[in-house]
Amino acid sequence: MEILLKQIAERIGGQLRGDGEKVIRGIAPFEIAGSDQITFAEAPKYIKRIHESRAGAVIVPADVTSVAGNLVLVKNPKVGFARVLALFHPASAAFEGISPQAVIGRRFQCGRDAAIAPLACIGDNVAVGDRLACHPGVVIGDGVVIGDDVQIYPNVTIGENCRIGNRVILHAGAVIGSDGFGFAPDGGAYFKIPQVGFVQVDDDVEIGANSTVDRATLGKTWIQRGVKIDNLVHIGHNVTVGEDSVLVAGVLIGGSTTIGKHAIIAGGAAVSDHITVGEGAIIGPLSGVGKPIAAGDVVSGAPHMPHRTWLRVYRVFPELPDINKKVRQLEKQLQQLLGTDR
Repeated sequence: MEILLKQIAERIGGQLRGDGEKVIRGIAPFEIAGSDQITFAEAPKYIKRIHESRAGAVIVPADVTSVAGNLVLVKNPKVGFARVLALFHPASAAFEGISPQAVIGRRFQCGRDAAIAPLACIGDNVAVGDRLACHPGVVIGDGVVIGDDVQIYPNVTIGENCRIGNRVILHAGAVIGSDGFGFAPDGGAYFKIPQVGFVQVDDDVEIGANSTVDRATLGKTWIQRGVKIDNLVHIGHNVTVGEDSVLVAGVLIGGSTTIGKHAIIAGGAAVSDHITVGEGAIIGPLSGVGKPIAAGDVVSGAPHMPHRTWLRVYRVFPELPDINKKVRQLEKQLQQLLGTDR
């Protein structure tokens, strides 16, 4: 692919500085980009080194003024770089149309330009929008509704009556609408509580490989617009995850918990059931959260505590054996002093 630098600037809404007729044939990391490739520099340490780069053009922050060369100035260089990546590497369907080897249930409503691969299985009373891409091994249960431009990768399961919005991406092995974990104690045994709710996934959500979102016991489990969920994340029944929140790999969310908008939960953190995590809160990696977190708080550790406190506590951990030894010595000395006074 060949494209003029001025066309790239126009496509990503950037301001061009330099040779707009420069031909760009590819995109590469800062350190190895060649004379016909474009890269980006966001951090000051890279911006200072632009003069050393062989790149044909560089995407930089809009406030850069003292650097020469072929530059595209944008508000957010990383987003600009992502848009150029999409320009050079557009998604392409591996198959077209509805395969005769797909299993399609009764009363299937299908939008335009759907691509349904062999060995996909779609239940009864399913409605899907335009440009669905449904890969091999996908199972879509009865009564599911799916919007436009949805990408469903191999071996995804969407349980009955779930709702999937527009421009949603479900990566391989994800399960949407598995049973919530609900059991009523009955003497020494447990009686299963039927899980009759559903999962609603709003527009522009991405859910990573082998992640699970449990259906509600009653009502809905709700993944709101713009949420990004990494691989191997578990979301319990009746959870709400607020708009534009980010859940990193290995996160566990207990049932009936509410995560506010723009929250970030780092890898391996576990959040207990029936609590609220406020808007814009940040939970550090491997944290254990058992109490509500206020909006904007940054916490870490298990049990969780303010992040700055956790950093101080963490620095003390390696010193604990020596501290313990000194405390025992002081206890012994104190006992000797008390014995002498007597």
